Amino acid sequence: MTHSSDAQKQSRRDFLSQSLAWGAAAGAACLMPGRLFAQPQPIAAAEPFQISLAQWSLHRSLFDGKIAHLDFAKIAKNEFGIEGIEYVNQFFKDKATDEAYLADMKQRAEDHGVTSVLIMVDGEGNLGEASKEGRQKTVDNHKKWVDAAKFLGCHSVRVNAGSSGTYEEQQERAADGLRMLSEYAKPLGLNVIVENHGGLSSNGKWLAGTIAKVGMDNCGTLPDFGNFTINRGKNEVYDKYQGVTELMPYAKAVSAKSHAFDENGNEANIDYTRMMKIVLDAGYSGWVGIEWEGGKPDEFTGIRLTKDLLVKIREQVKAA
Repeated sequence: MTHSSDAQKQSRRDFLSQSLAWGAAAGAACLMPGRLFAQPQPIAAAEPFQISLAQWSLHRSLFDGKIAHLDFAKIAKNEFGIEGIEYVNQFFKDKATDEAYLADMKQRAEDHGVTSVLIMVDGEGNLGEASKEGRQKTVDNHKKWVDAAKFLGCHSVRVNAGSSGTYEEQQERAADGLRMLSEYAKPLGLNVIVENHGGLSSNGKWLAGTIAKVGMDNCGTLPDFGNFTINRGKNEVYDKYQGVTELMPYAKAVSAKSHAFDENGNEANIDYTRMMKIVLDAGYSGWVGIEWEGGKPDEFTGIRLTKDLLVKIREQVKAA
């Protein structure tokens, strides 16, 4: 973890009293739960945070065949000037154990000077399955993606903590499944991180409590700025700012979700200044992944607008 100089710390403290009220010194993160294992610092430069690109930002173009999965690293670097990428397993679903294919992915990332940050894993079952046998099967389904992430040089796999039962039952079941997978991942130097992604996982208090129950330093969170709908049918939505605040002590990556922008270049529904204050106040200084999910403008424009906003905020922090 990069530690700020005394002058930088003082600058940050001064800035807290101003309108943006930015983050505390990064060294504090070392004392926070969930931060003992790996919050990778890919670049030694004194940047408040690094910007990566989540592959889901391009999901329409990928599903439509307008761009190819193997070109993701090239597109991130050449189109957007982004040097960190977050894969989604849906786009190479049958390649988790194909070493030649993974080697091609790895070489392409290296050729373009791009860091493979993590793999977002979906469709492999619920880690909080009701039965022990069901949880074990889901854990086994995920192991190949942990191995693939290790091969690619990622620091984490993002998983889902889906479950059933009461609040407490779901917490116990999800914690058990996450613990089993984290035990597999730890000798490989990999983190298992959970995104707020619907159901009780979008309840910040529940998810933070679940990670605490796991009790392993390589199990953490991927706070997403926008995924706080617990039950869409009942219009049950958790406060996003509270949720991110609760999840940040365990964060090993951050997802900067965006849907729409106003004429001033600000996200229309999420106060990015406030969100990034929460992120930096937690002592976080790793990757912040752009995840454009809007319909208009197009994907490439949405990604650029999100990056521009993050860069603007980053420069404000550095200038403070």
